[in-house]
Amino acid sequence: MFTGIVESIGKIEKINSDRSNLHITVDCNFTQELKVDQSVLHNGICLTVVSIEGQQYVVTAVKETIDITTVGTWTEGMHINLERAMLFNGRLDGHIVQGHVDHIGTCVGIEDVDGSTYYHFEYKADSLHTTIEKGSVTIDGTSLTVVDSGVNTFKVAIIPYTKAHTIFQYYQVGTQVNLEFDVIGKYVTKLMQLGKL
Repeated sequence: MFTGIVESIGKIEKINSDRSNLHITVDCNFTQELKVDQSVLHNGICLTVVSIEGQQYVVTAVKETIDITTVGTWTEGMHINLERAMLFNGRLDGHIVQGHVDHIGTCVGIEDVDGSTYYHFEYKADSLHTTIEKGSVTIDGTSLTVVDSGVNTFKVAIIPYTKAHTIFQYYQVGTQVNLEFDVIGKYVTKLMQLGKL
């Protein structure tokens, strides 16, 4: 379980293919505190640490993860958002994030407005997932508030601190991102499909 508050920006040092899996070596500033078997959020994808050496650790992405996230497009030298699993003795500053990506979205617009930056995203038109005004959405592991919600489209406003401390600083129009929608909204949608609401 995560909060969507990005803890660090990591760098992908190496990607090795192993049949249908990818072994990804990451360098980050909290590697020394990690243990094998821990879960870490990588651009919104929950992956398990399988080995640690010095300042670098390795996680493995299986075919299912590669098929439904952006991990298959990652390259060596790329920067990614990182967050360790939440502690239960602290505050929940973002929202409940599972690290289970629902869709790949695309950045279709970026606009600087009075000190903030608005990012506009689109995702699959046939998706049952939705956003609501002032609701929560996770973009590449970052917990954000929706400021403009449409059908398979939404906007978020990023303050300068968030832009500087996440990979939003690298986004351009056309950048693909991992989206995780609010877990409560997903349950409501499923219950409605089943005619139980």
